[in-house]
Amino acid sequence: MRRNDRLITHSESFSILENGQFGTLSTASCDGEPYGVPLNYCLIDNCIYFHCALEGRKINNIAANPKVSFCVVGRTEVLPDKFSTKYESCIVQGFAYESFGEEKQKALEGIVRKYSVDFASEGFEFIEKYKDKTRVFKITIETISGKARR
Repeated sequence: MRRNDRLITHSESFSILENGQFGTLSTASCDGEPYGVPLNYCLIDNCIYFHCALEGRKINNIAANPKVSFCVVGRTEVLPDKFSTKYESCIVQGFAYESFGEEKQKALEGIVRKYSVDFASEGFEFIEKYKDKTRVFKITIETISGKARR
């Protein structure tokens, strides 16, 4: 990292990941074409889980190359008079694998708990109705780093 004064600790980076509203998943195709897509996620047992449609570009890319990057931006504040921004962010590098069975169920429930906690029972019913129409992937965290200007 060029600016060591912006480097934050592992636990601070993990806190940004835990508390983030969304993250951007970056993949590459078999031809090396990059692709980044924002998505909702949850963190369970130090792994990132996300759901998606049954087919699509990110799934094709993961099948070709499971190595991924996942970026979360936490709090930000533009400082117009300083021509700068206060920010905090973390970047994860790891591998994405599809989840099935109990792990898939646990991840879908985790997403409901994170984003719709006040509607959990309705969310669990929604899962039962649509879980065969969605796929779930797990990102193992190989490395995590973060930086901030506070």
